[in-house]
Amino acid sequence: MAIVEVTRTKTGIQGLDKALNGGIPEGNIVLISGGAGTGKSTFCLQFLMNGAALFGEKGLYLSTEQNKEELYKQAGGFGWNLEAMEQRNLIKIVYFDITAGDSFLEKINALINDFKPKRVIVDSLTTLTDSLLVSGISDDKGFSMVQIAETVNPIPRTEQIMSKSILYRLFKEIKKYKLSTLLTTELPEDEKTLSADGVSEFISDGVLLLHYLGVGSSEFRSMQIRKMRYTSHKKDFILYDIEDGISLKEEKTI
Repeated sequence: MAIVEVTRTKTGIQGLDKALNGGIPEGNIVLISGGAGTGKSTFCLQFLMNGAALFGEKGLYLSTEQNKEELYKQAGGFGWNLEAMEQRNLIKIVYFDITAGDSFLEKINALINDFKPKRVIVDSLTTLTDSLLVSGISDDKGFSMVQIAETVNPIPRTEQIMSKSILYRLFKEIKKYKLSTLLTTELPEDEKTLSADGVSEFISDGVLLLHYLGVGSSEFRSMQIRKMRYTSHKKDFILYDIEDGISLKEEKTI
């Protein structure tokens, strides 16, 4: 049987693409899971900036927490001119106001069809899912399938079942475009699950865990490629710093 070559999306982060055996398989939906201070948003910004600057690939950043000006400021702290990339039509930053009641799925479909990116970021999946659970799924036209299911089968639904319904629909919508996508989520401190919702790690194609440990005046960060479909990858914990962005400490693993 002939071996099918996997088309990959390179992160552009030195050492990480090697750990991924050449990069993220194109079209994979990858969960970036970590606590506060681990660099989830920084990782995502770097993924888009490298895609645009190094590979000429367009990137769409959908934010539910930071607005455009805040992301410009964050990127500027690492020397990345995000605004210039937007002006060159290589990156598009969209702030999604979770309190406005607009349909997230309708909006993401329209943006992808119009901008035609190769890379997509959803930051953060935690905020998006929580807001839909609190406000009521039926208020969002994009998630009307869940509303229909409840009408046909009016059985009391637990929060986890509702989260699963939301996530399956979201992942299905994104997956149809075959774009390399990163979604951020909070990693619970007890790590009994690999995401805030406890579901997305099972339906995503990949999971990248980011860890932070502060000891006195010292701090240590490590990442682990916990899961990545369609490719072999390094299994060890890899030490990294956040200075001029995410940088791996060469050949240092835990």
